[in-house]
Amino acid sequence: MSTSVPRLVVAAPSSGSGKTTVATGLMAAFAARGLAVSPHKVGPDYIDPGYHALATGRPGRNLDAYLCGPERIAPLFAHGAAGAGLAVVEGVMGLYDGAAGQGELASTAHVAKLLRAPVVLVVDASSQSRSVAALVHGFASWDPEVRVAGVVLNKVGSARHEELLRDALDASGVPVLGVLHRTRVVRTPSRHLGLIPVAERTDEAVASVRALAEQVRAGCDLDALLAVARSAPPLADPAWDPLTEVGAAAPYLPSSGSGSGPGGSGRSPGGSGPGGPGLRPGAKGGTARTGAPRIAVAGGAAFTFSYAEHAELLRAAGAEVAVFDPLRDEALPENTAGLVIGGGFPEVYAPELAENEPLRKEIAGFGGPVAAECAGLLYLARELDGRPMCGVLDASALMGERLTLGYREAVAVGDSALAVAGTRVRGHEFHRTSLEPGAGPAPAWGLVSPERRLEGFVQGDVHASYLHVHWAAAPGMAPRFAERCAGWERAS
Repeated sequence: MSTSVPRLVVAAPSSGSGKTTVATGLMAAFAARGLAVSPHKVGPDYIDPGYHALATGRPGRNLDAYLCGPERIAPLFAHGAAGAGLAVVEGVMGLYDGAAGQGELASTAHVAKLLRAPVVLVVDASSQSRSVAALVHGFASWDPEVRVAGVVLNKVGSARHEELLRDALDASGVPVLGVLHRTRVVRTPSRHLGLIPVAERTDEAVASVRALAEQVRAGCDLDALLAVARSAPPLADPAWDPLTEVGAAAPYLPSSGSGSGPGGSGRSPGGSGPGGPGLRPGAKGGTARTGAPRIAVAGGAAFTFSYAEHAELLRAAGAEVAVFDPLRDEALPENTAGLVIGGGFPEVYAPELAENEPLRKEIAGFGGPVAAECAGLLYLARELDGRPMCGVLDASALMGERLTLGYREAVAVGDSALAVAGTRVRGHEFHRTSLEPGAGPAPAWGLVSPERRLEGFVQGDVHASYLHVHWAAAPGMAPRFAERCAGWERAS
């Protein structure tokens, strides 16, 4: 079945040009018009999709051709955009910037080509006038397969400045679809890893998104932008489906039920991901269904990094998913048979996490399968910046100045709750902390590119690592983890 959702990609010549402002503002402005808007983000970023979800009421979804492979981009897009009247894709870095040393792979241009989507180029015009035409011409003509369908001029200083820019672009053949002036800039606070996540500033974030919508509505030609989006041709790729991906590898597929499986909310594009419309922190529910292990997923302000497809895959594998907030909840959800603790900013909330001693003690004595990434790894450590954490792992974590950032290729060193030995994955590291591990646990991954080193921990059924992995690219992880959780539940 083909996908004909109108779509456009918001790109820029470089980071800092205003992609997030324009993309989020467009999403919110079109949603305010009554359109069902599907939000997407190129690359591994977890924070921008939170603002996208706030703007649209649908889960923000990532399109990462490095982590998931180019062949999955259009299917993942079609899955996320199902039922939408418009899809807006925010790019990453500069339009043609991809994975280091690998050409166009995972660049915004690469994803735009895979989606056959027109590109709207956001240009920071604050320090130029006539030169803007040369810049736009260069980006529009660099790759004939990339269709730059229009320009949004950002940080324009005055009416006279706007006139000069428009005059320069008249001969370029690329229409100006919007002008945003410096006096109307809406600022969103940031820190060492980017914007501050929505979960940490919900009321302010709502106000910011509303202001972005008004800024974009006032400065952009929404009708012309919608016409650009509707010019995208149909995609022939079938939509990604978590049940199909899990397939026969999942031995605990439920036959019915409202929370997962065929016909349930687990397949709905609007009901996935921690903090999304289908999951709410503290949702504990009653006794788990027979054969359907309940997997508790960490959420709240300290653990905001999660891909929407992870919860969908767990549900497709037969699990119930319940979100808990380690900052607020003093106990795990009832009948928890497994834990997934993703990324976020535990160093920011170390005092509050340390103060929640009842939950830390319960996790320390849990004994069931645990999958932890980055922030989850730190939370499982003995201490973080001198404050007590769960103590599942004999390791001490410290916040530092050095940023570890980049794509990684890795191989599973041994069998674990997530993967069998030799499983190859692609992941992403993004942190400023370091670990001083004690003796004992085996490593989780052997990194093979761009450097060779061991990383993470496997300790019984605990798998903890700095590496963020997109489970859509390794769909066997979810059923394997769900099976381990169900087995532990039966044995306990």
